[in-house]
Amino acid sequence: MTEESGVIMVTMNYVPGKKITNVIGTIWGITVRSRGIGGNIMAGLRSLGGGEIKEYSKMLSDARNTAMDRLKDAAKQLGANAVIELRFDSSDIGQVMTEIVAYGTAVIVEDASGTAERVSLS
Repeated sequence: MTEESGVIMVTMNYVPGKKITNVIGTIWGITVRSRGIGGNIMAGLRSLGGGEIKEYSKMLSDARNTAMDRLKDAAKQLGANAVIELRFDSSDIGQVMTEIVAYGTAVIVEDASGTAERVSLS
């Protein structure tokens, strides 16, 4: 569970120690990245030897962080203080770009007395 910028983000469908008082809906944060021709050529040459291609790993890690930041911003704009069921997806656009999407359900939570409540999303 992470709580940055006042928005709790969890992969579960509940927030431990909190009670969901309002389900706002599905939200997402998207970024599209490209290494460029020079970067792709260098990565292609490195892939011949096998192993990790660090340039792509860094690019995808940065893209994931950007998508998370945009997801948090979207939650705040809707008045949510938490995102449950956080997930990531990625897809290629052409052969030179990668789309990274962070998505989940924006909710409002309050402190709960006792155990955390699970919510069923229908």
